[in-house]
Amino acid sequence: MLSRRNVRIKVMQMLYSMSRDPRFTYESAIALYRKKVDVSFQLYLLNVHYLVRFAGYALTDAEKRTAKLLPTETDRKFSAKLYHNPLIQSLVKHNIFQDYLRTYKLDASIDEDIVRTIYTSFAKDERYDAFLQKEENTLDETITLLLALYKEASSSELFDETMEDFSMQWFDDKSLVVGSLKKTIKALPAADDFYLPYKPNAETVKAFGEELFAQLHKSDTELLGIIEPSLKNWDADRVAVIDMILLKMAVCELIHFPTIPAKVTLNEFVEISKMYSTDKSKDFINGILDRLMKKLQSDGRVQKKGRGLNE
Repeated sequence: MLSRRNVRIKVMQMLYSMSRDPRFTYESAIALYRKKVDVSFQLYLLNVHYLVRFAGYALTDAEKRTAKLLPTETDRKFSAKLYHNPLIQSLVKHNIFQDYLRTYKLDASIDEDIVRTIYTSFAKDERYDAFLQKEENTLDETITLLLALYKEASSSELFDETMEDFSMQWFDDKSLVVGSLKKTIKALPAADDFYLPYKPNAETVKAFGEELFAQLHKSDTELLGIIEPSLKNWDADRVAVIDMILLKMAVCELIHFPTIPAKVTLNEFVEISKMYSTDKSKDFINGILDRLMKKLQSDGRVQKKGRGLNE
């Protein structure tokens, strides 16, 4: 699930923490980086769990309708099929998924008020009413409705706050988790290994992320020496901390990661600067990196493997 951009952001955050607190060692940073990677997977699992719980509130809805002294025709016809369908049930009965929920104690992170609020809001949706009116629903119709239900949740400020209570890195991971949930819903019923594409993989987390972190730690002085001549009228001490970290990361990637296209590196760090630095950082970083990339290429220090990767 973790993209390289997501890994870059986590490495950037560790470097920032190290720059602010000299007691925060490289070893501590690596340990925290690994924990953050694991939390990303937990956020994915928690969102799947919430989807099941939102659907499960249909059972409570059915009980309330049945308990009415004067139930309407709609109440009498109501079915909890939002929960009792093969797609949601494939998650309810998925032993490995349920084991993960127990391992990470994710039941304790479910806010029942949020479950009720999201379901109650969604219950007013015409699409839900149309779904209930049909005697039988196709798998595609059920998938479409579950996507709408999850969109209701993921667009909610209350849900965002709940996710942030679970982990402050929700802001960093939200787009990735939401995209992963959409893919998961579209692929239901859940296969035995449905969660595997969303588990952190060694190639991205270790071969890229931890190697990038190690190279940055080892080459900090060298990277600063490469960057400073390109700052022109800027004193390195006056460059925003995050901007300098992003410049060092980009130069490190250009020099030490031969399979990542140079243009990809430049574009990625410009995009990250938009999210995490000042309003002027995008143009500043774009200009400096463009200058640095040309200089490093002319010096033969950017050696990319593969056709067109140096462009």
